[in-house]
Amino acid sequence: MNNPILEEIKREFRQGTVLTKLIIINIGVFLLINIVDLIFFLFRIPEFNSLCGNPVSFLSYWISVPANLFQLALKPWTIITYMFVHEGLMHILLNMLVFYFSGKIFLLYLSEKKLLTTYLIGGFAGAALFIFSYNIFPIFQGSIDCALCLGASASVMAVIIAIATYVPEYSVNLVLLGPVRLKYIAIVYVLIDIISIKSSNAGGHIAHLGGALWGYFYIVRFKKGQDLSEFFERTIDFISGVFKKNPKIKIVHKGNPDQRYSEEKISRQKKLDLILDKISKSGYESLSREEKDFLFKTSNNKF
Repeated sequence: MNNPILEEIKREFRQGTVLTKLIIINIGVFLLINIVDLIFFLFRIPEFNSLCGNPVSFLSYWISVPANLFQLALKPWTIITYMFVHEGLMHILLNMLVFYFSGKIFLLYLSEKKLLTTYLIGGFAGAALFIFSYNIFPIFQGSIDCALCLGASASVMAVIIAIATYVPEYSVNLVLLGPVRLKYIAIVYVLIDIISIKSSNAGGHIAHLGGALWGYFYIVRFKKGQDLSEFFERTIDFISGVFKKNPKIKIVHKGNPDQRYSEEKISRQKKLDLILDKISKSGYESLSREEKDFLFKTSNNKF
């Protein structure tokens, strides 16, 4: 008998946006880590305690990115897996809430593919700055063998800063504060991380800044016509194409040519109305490249 909740999650993962899929993956990894920890607890299996006497769960250790280069060489996959790892409930709850709301705004102006690349490359940038800082600055030399970085915060910061750079005047209604522009929210986030580097979670705040740097420079260059994520996006397309099943039978729907033309015309008009509505609310610069291309082709009757 099929579990309706599980079936609903599967349906959301198959049909949902990239934002939905990334949140589901984060929650899935969180549940897996805590289930494994519970099994260790019930069977009195000791936790992995080799990091300077600090207890670290076995699974988290193997999927969180280390600052020590030798440890990183033994588990290079962690530069990807760490950005989906959360141990505490409040940690994942806050990260996913911020990611959901910033991701929804991101998708109003940019594509799902760009959200995915911003999340992933932002995570890579966060890990890179974390590892670089712990191997360069003398203050971290005594703790480099103990330092692990985990969580989606760097990736989420990349998304927040990216969309705040793209539409800085966009307003968000915050509880007790009312409407606040995205650029001010982004500035506050960055300042908090800079000030908090001296705290006990220095590595985490440094990783956040790495994600923020990527989000900012990516959109600055994108606005100037240079897509820094283009190669990464092509790589993702290639990988997804390799694993995508090719249908054995190609079904062609002939239908009525006039009816098909009419349906296509209605669909294009609806899309054009949405684009014009966005221009009236946020200006021409708020349009994505795809939307600008569509508007150009429509104005020149190239369909």
